[in-house]
Amino acid sequence: MTLTKWYVVLAMSAGAVTSAIAQSDFPASPSAKQEAPRLVEVMGMAQIEHLKLWYAGKAKNWDLAAYELRQLTNSLAEAAIFYPAVPVSNVTTMKEPLLAVADAIATGDERKFAASMRVLTDGCNVCHTSMGRGFIAITVPAGGQPPANQIFSPPAASRKK
Repeated sequence: MTLTKWYVVLAMSAGAVTSAIAQSDFPASPSAKQEAPRLVEVMGMAQIEHLKLWYAGKAKNWDLAAYELRQLTNSLAEAAIFYPAVPVSNVTTMKEPLLAVADAIATGDERKFAASMRVLTDGCNVCHTSMGRGFIAITVPAGGQPPANQIFSPPAASRKK
C-alpha cells in the first residue's frame, strides 16, 4: 500500500474512532469546543479542496493533486472529529472513493482519476442528503479554466519527467 493510501486510511480511521468516542458518554473538553471551527467552515474548505483536486488532476499536476487530496481528507476527518452528529458511517464510506482517487494520482491515470472523482463526489452528495442537507449538492467542475488565481499546471521542471 502506498504512503498516500496509508495516509487516507489513517486519517479516515482516526476520524471514525474520534467520532465514535465523541458520540459516547465521554464529555468533550471545553477547550476543544471553543477551538472547533464551524462545520460550514470545514465543509467550505472541503469544497475548495475538491475543486482544486479536480483541476490539479485534470492538469496532470499529480503532486498538487496528492496535496489537495490530503487536505480534503483532513477536512473530512475534522468534520467527524469536531461534529459527532455526523454519522461515523458517512465518513468511513468515503474511504474507498478516497483510496481510488489516491490510486489514480499515484499512477497518473487520467481516466481513473476522473471516474474516481465522480464516485467521491457522489459520496459527498449522499452524505449531504443523509444529513438533511440534500440542497447542498456538488459536482465535478465543468469547463476549461478554474475560477481561481492558482496555476494548476505542473511547473516546467516537473513536466520534463
